[in-house]
Amino acid sequence: MPTSFTHAAFSFVAGRALDRKFSATALVAGMAISALPDVDVVGLLFGIPYGHPLGHRGLTHSIAFALLSATVCWMLLRNSNSSPDLLWTFLFVSAVSHPLLDAMTNGGLGVAFFAPFTNTRYFFPFRPIEVSPIGAGFFSIRGLRVLASEFVWVWIPAAILAGFVIFLRRKKSAER
Repeated sequence: MPTSFTHAAFSFVAGRALDRKFSATALVAGMAISALPDVDVVGLLFGIPYGHPLGHRGLTHSIAFALLSATVCWMLLRNSNSSPDLLWTFLFVSAVSHPLLDAMTNGGLGVAFFAPFTNTRYFFPFRPIEVSPIGAGFFSIRGLRVLASEFVWVWIPAAILAGFVIFLRRKKSAER
């Protein structure tokens, strides 16, 4: 899995690219639900096997969970100043970005995108992101390699995309 930092950073960049006017509350909510799927690691402490539907990268990493978490979060925030449709889109993109990024890592058993209908795990053919160690192993040389990998494969492309969107937005404003 990528680190929670990267999941949250991707969500923040997506939010700023989609709408400059998202409130801090909306951005923080998007960042939180982008990291939420990893709550399933708690199951390891209770003996739930990694490959179980409720195990790591199981149900909480599914598209169904992304839809549910985005919708619940949207219901809590829908009275904000943002367009309801744009806010829901941002929240869903934030939530679904987690399993998509996890499917680009080089470790684990894959992601159960279609849970609860099937526990089949998938990876993308292109898997350049170093898988992050779970727990204290993150604070090691390997953890630094993971962050470097995420910087190259997630942070830089996300920043370039956000810069491009901001450029287009400013160009459109200048033309008015």
